Amino acid sequence: MNVSKIAAAAALIVFSAASLAAKPTSIVFNENGTTSDGTAYSTYTVKCSNGKKAELTAWDNRGKWCVGDSTSENCEKKQIKAAKGACKAQ
Repeated sequence: MNVSKIAAAAALIVFSAASLAAKPTSIVFNENGTTSDGTAYSTYTVKCSNGKKAELTAWDNRGKWCVGDSTSENCEKKQIKAAKGACKAQ
């Protein structure tokens, strides 16, 4: 019986810690830009639930979302996945 209580308490602690992780609360467009070779991109600011902000760049007509500036290689196909990754990194 004590083992099941300990396991339940441990599961609750793990779940609580995961729910406290920063999550995106808003994504705001900043500006359009072009790299030196003529590739177009857009920049966005992600506001996270922990009060921090992160930058996203969108490429290929918003088909590829990267955490950070135009040199970043941490990219996703979906905006929300990139935003979640940006908030986790904060």
